[in-house]
Amino acid sequence: MDSTTVYFTALDKGFKVSSILAEFDLFGKPITIRWYGALIAFGFLLAVLWGGRMAYKWKMSLDKMIDVLIYGTFAAIIGARLYYVIFRWDYYAAHPSEIIAIWNGGLAIYGGIIGGIIAAFITCRFNKLNFYNLLDCAGMSLLIGQGIGRWGNFANQEAFGSNTTMPWGMMSEKTTQYLEENYDSLKELGMNVDPYAPVHPTFLYESLWCLGSFLILLFIYKKCRKFSGQLFLTYGVLYGTGRAIIEGFRTDSLYIGNTTLRVSQVLSAVVALLFLAALIYMLIKVKKNPRPIEGVDFFPEPTPKKEKKKNADKNATTDLALKSEEKVDTETVTAEENKSTAD
Repeated sequence: MDSTTVYFTALDKGFKVSSILAEFDLFGKPITIRWYGALIAFGFLLAVLWGGRMAYKWKMSLDKMIDVLIYGTFAAIIGARLYYVIFRWDYYAAHPSEIIAIWNGGLAIYGGIIGGIIAAFITCRFNKLNFYNLLDCAGMSLLIGQGIGRWGNFANQEAFGSNTTMPWGMMSEKTTQYLEENYDSLKELGMNVDPYAPVHPTFLYESLWCLGSFLILLFIYKKCRKFSGQLFLTYGVLYGTGRAIIEGFRTDSLYIGNTTLRVSQVLSAVVALLFLAALIYMLIKVKKNPRPIEGVDFFPEPTPKKEKKKNADKNATTDLALKSEEKVDTETVTAEENKSTAD
């Protein structure tokens, strides 16, 4: 089993952590299930169940939501890989055969979000589904998946930060090995690290931030949701802010060209600011012109021609009956007036 002992500054005892959940043979072939994949799958499952629950409460078509889920998932995987490959092109240009080897790692969450949103937008347009309500479902679901999936980084002892003296500082053979191997490159980026000292467990920071942000969105969802898209805009503000801060501690960031600017940190800050501006604008707009939230499919299902004709005939009959009643009432009033005049 691929395992290592993890130590925390405030604790005297170490914890043995394995990156492998299970190993077995299936039809003579060895099968390995890693904690990383299992936790991502578990987070994805909970995210889907939560999104489905919200869609049901909002009376959104579950069949259409399944279409969005299928296309969005494939697009998210492709987007996450492309994002990672683009910013590590120096390596993949020399090793093109590894571009599709996602089983070796290398998926970026922002690329996945971008790819998934593009596919969801196209699918919603085609299926006539409320895109903004879908984004609200996605925002809350993403936080669940991200909050749980980050623990896969703990199992792999990756996505950690620079050295720290805080009580929750973490250290293992894997963190030491990584910092030793990348000591020179990190120093060129302005990070002086000690491979034998505890590091920031940045995966834990992001996990707690995501789950805390989910609780905030849950409160808004239940108490003060004013318009479709509000939850997703708030997601962008919360996650963008947290990621911009946490990314500054990490030792495995993607960088813009030969600069010391971290891709995810810059993008997170931009996302947080843009989404905050859009959120404030929409809240002011809704306050000035309040209106009910569209909680069902944005485009109603088309009415069959026969049903349309039936409804038209029914409306025509109703109008005729009303006109007849009005005519009778008018004649009665006129007769009574004539009688009064005669008297």
